[in-house]
Amino acid sequence: MDSPSASAVDLALAGAGVPLAATRHAVAPDAAISVLYAHGFGQTRRAWAGTAAALAARGHAGLSYDARGHGGSGRNPAGEPYTGQQFTDDLIVLAGELPRPPLLVAASMGGLFGLLAEARWPGLFRAMVLVDITPRWESAGLQRILGFMTAFPDGFASLEQAADAIAGYLPHRRERKSPQSLRELLREGTDGRWRWHWDPRLVDELARDSERHQDDIAAATRAVRCPLLLVSGGRSDLVSDRTVADFLGLAPHARHVQLPQATHMLAGDDNDRFTATVLDYLAELERAGMAALSAAQPAHPATGASP
Repeated sequence: MDSPSASAVDLALAGAGVPLAATRHAVAPDAAISVLYAHGFGQTRRAWAGTAAALAARGHAGLSYDARGHGGSGRNPAGEPYTGQQFTDDLIVLAGELPRPPLLVAASMGGLFGLLAEARWPGLFRAMVLVDITPRWESAGLQRILGFMTAFPDGFASLEQAADAIAGYLPHRRERKSPQSLRELLREGTDGRWRWHWDPRLVDELARDSERHQDDIAAATRAVRCPLLLVSGGRSDLVSDRTVADFLGLAPHARHVQLPQATHMLAGDDNDRFTATVLDYLAELERAGMAALSAAQPAHPATGASP
């Protein structure tokens, strides 16, 4: 996992009822498109560190954040269940932190809430990049993810033991998680054991029965009109040819790019290629914006040409 760049500044923002830990990545020039990063279930904003630094270096300011119940962000108080509405509201609030509608780059859970947010508030985003997520997904892939997330209820005796577990879950990854990177993913308890950073209530209250919301997410996708790019992993067990075809049927204006060797953990599997794909898409959006601006300019009264 990459470390934040020197231009990244950590801060706390007010979400829709809970404080959200966030990182601001540089400041964009007026002409550049800003980026809002939303991570997947069980991740933190640090998942975007490498991509955000690369995009900031190209002039695209970014804002990444830990979703409620994750990382350094606040948790719902006892007695207040986690709901998709809360996560969607948080995303809408954070989009307002940027001066103009941003490009949303969103993985898995973040992408689903992004679709719901854009459908509820059209024009919230300049465009969206959905990272290995479609409105309908493969049940077996979800069960595999939840199986890993719930496999260690008592945590780990050491960071080394946690690294072993992650290596077993992601056997295709060559690099082993370092103690420094694991400190972003685990918290040491008073008993000396290391447990995942997320609120364990999230699994039962938000994720386990999430498939019952697929029709609502599909309806939201059908209503989205902003540009859409789906980037999927060729080895993903959550997104398949079937779910991609369904997505493109719901959003015919969307584009699809597949990274053949990546799994569902796409940005971590092939971050360089993923980042290059997002940069190419940003360049396309900027060219389209300039063309639209030029077409909107009034013709010169003498020559008939645009100024």
